[in-house]
Amino acid sequence: MGDITGIGPEVALKALALEASADDTRYLLIGDAGHARRLSERLELNLSLRDHNDKDKPGRFFLCQPLPDALPDGLLAGSPAAANAAVAWVREGAERCLRHELDALVTAPVNKEAIVRAGHAFIGQTEFLSQLAGTDRTAMMLLGQDDRGRWLRVALATTHLPLKLVSDHLTQSKIELAIELAAQACRDLGLPRARIGVCGLNPHAGEGGKMGLEEQTTVAPAVHATRARQINVVGPLSADALFYHAFKGEYDAVVAMYHDQGLAPLKMIGFEQGVNWTLGLPFIRTSPDHGTAYDIAGQGKASPASMVAAIRLAKQLAKRR
Repeated sequence: MGDITGIGPEVALKALALEASADDTRYLLIGDAGHARRLSERLELNLSLRDHNDKDKPGRFFLCQPLPDALPDGLLAGSPAAANAAVAWVREGAERCLRHELDALVTAPVNKEAIVRAGHAFIGQTEFLSQLAGTDRTAMMLLGQDDRGRWLRVALATTHLPLKLVSDHLTQSKIELAIELAAQACRDLGLPRARIGVCGLNPHAGEGGKMGLEEQTTVAPAVHATRARQINVVGPLSADALFYHAFKGEYDAVVAMYHDQGLAPLKMIGFEQGVNWTLGLPFIRTSPDHGTAYDIAGQGKASPASMVAAIRLAKQLAKRR
């Protein structure tokens, strides 16, 4: 349920209410049980939230509270108690997935700054889940569509880095991994072609070395290596043109070199329904592509659209597996 002082619990409950009639999926909400029940009543969602101990009885929405004590009401935005609870809830969900008790994990937003302030060495949920799963072969993919059903799917070669450090951290192996995982993601989605376009790091993909050498030394070798492994991949290409052609359907996914290179165009076309999908984990994990939105938390006006999209993608992937 994410950071309880943000909009995570609200969008999670609203999304479940909207999805309730779609199929017979059973859901386990991991968080603070009392808060979830009170919030459901306040939002008039009519969700029948049962205790997890009754999971063998009829019902579809169950509550699991991993922490021994309930969280107090009225916590300030980003409080240490909320941050610690959010980390514990993500850990609980991941461990249940690793034990094959759950088919997929959908995580509500957390606040990295609050988690670090609370004393955790935390880069992001992607990195945290990768560590719990014992793998470093993961990548972030962000997916979104516009109101005409045109998709962008973007995998990132690097994630949460200051811009001045991207070139130093960008390696051929990271780009190869992002290309491989993006191609596998297309297959997991049932896309017949799995054609991947790879961005250059520099403007105009380096202009033959006149604007940087990373395309020649790092990006192009990764593209050639993965193409030799029978992946349908093209690049490095100028990012400004590549995203245009990907949006027109010429590519099924794009591999971007750094966070904002990939996420700015994705959020431009799919801000309301963007989904973050962690590729390479031994279990399915998705999340809405927005933050805790402390400024509107508790007001009942948060849109659940991105959370609905995250739940639907998780169900789609679980069925295909």
